[in-house]
Amino acid sequence: MKTLTLGKTGLVVTKTAMGCLPVQRCDADYAVKLLQAAYEGGIRYFDTANAYTDSEEKIGLALADVRDDIVISTKSAAEDKAGVLAHIENSLRMMKTDYIDLFQFHQVSAVPDPEDPDGAYAGALEAKERGWIRHIGVTTHRIQVAEDCIASGNFETLQFPFSYISSPRDLALAEKCKEADMGYIAMKGLAGGMLTNVRACHAFMNLYDNVVPIWGIQRLEELQQWLAAAEEDPQMDAQLDAFIQKERQELSGSFCRSCGYCMPCPVGIEIRNCARMNMLLRRSPWQQYMTDEWQAKMNRIEDCIGCRSCASKCPYQLDTPELLQYMLQDYREFYASHKALL
Repeated sequence: MKTLTLGKTGLVVTKTAMGCLPVQRCDADYAVKLLQAAYEGGIRYFDTANAYTDSEEKIGLALADVRDDIVISTKSAAEDKAGVLAHIENSLRMMKTDYIDLFQFHQVSAVPDPEDPDGAYAGALEAKERGWIRHIGVTTHRIQVAEDCIASGNFETLQFPFSYISSPRDLALAEKCKEADMGYIAMKGLAGGMLTNVRACHAFMNLYDNVVPIWGIQRLEELQQWLAAAEEDPQMDAQLDAFIQKERQELSGSFCRSCGYCMPCPVGIEIRNCARMNMLLRRSPWQQYMTDEWQAKMNRIEDCIGCRSCASKCPYQLDTPELLQYMLQDYREFYASHKALL
């Protein structure tokens, strides 16, 4: 398994790494089997977060006995010192470990202030002094905040959405991190599930020798795809480049990246999936979205109260209420034209 050093942290991680948000959707036995299979397949870097319900607990159940052979990163969205320390202490307990390799401030909307004695950054520093964490990083979905975090010099790593349909400004973050000797962790390498060609995604990430993608893996079949890609290690060639260019044209412009900043909705609309339903229907097996459950989720868009809280929180400046209405109309038209095929 190919490895890289995560910037100034000195942490050596496998280029194929595992994002553990999806394991919260697995039952405990399956999650343990999945995580252990990832380790047995050669993956040595696992990324999770305090907010991912029982993801940390499942990592502890599966990987505690190989703890010193792996790198673990986790996150907290707490905004004060006490909250950060409480989250880190809980993470240690859940993962059955006495240290966390990399702690990250989770989905920040502004650069954490290192001068605030009661702020989140102060909590991370105290945790580091106690030996609870070894390195400090940051995650965000906002490009300006990402650039400001790099410029601040206060973080050893950056985690940001990064895929072959990212904008030139987003892609430039990789070089900015390299210049700052910061590790760069690529989340959303599949653009929220929009990208499905494993070889193309792997080859794209190979273009960046300082970027480690954390692939969100929920099933053993998905894990085997990534392990097979790691073994083959496809490099960018004319065929894959042509495929990526076609994808970029089809997916250019504004669309929901499923980052979740807009959630929760006050009337219970599942925005992060409903707002990209047209792509889900056309880029994955559409039958799974024709169930009574999904019809109910889409119909809930009619309950929108126009508060625009979702739009105000979207880092991509989408007019989310308008987008949702379009998705509902498209969904109903698609359902009507495909119903006979069910």
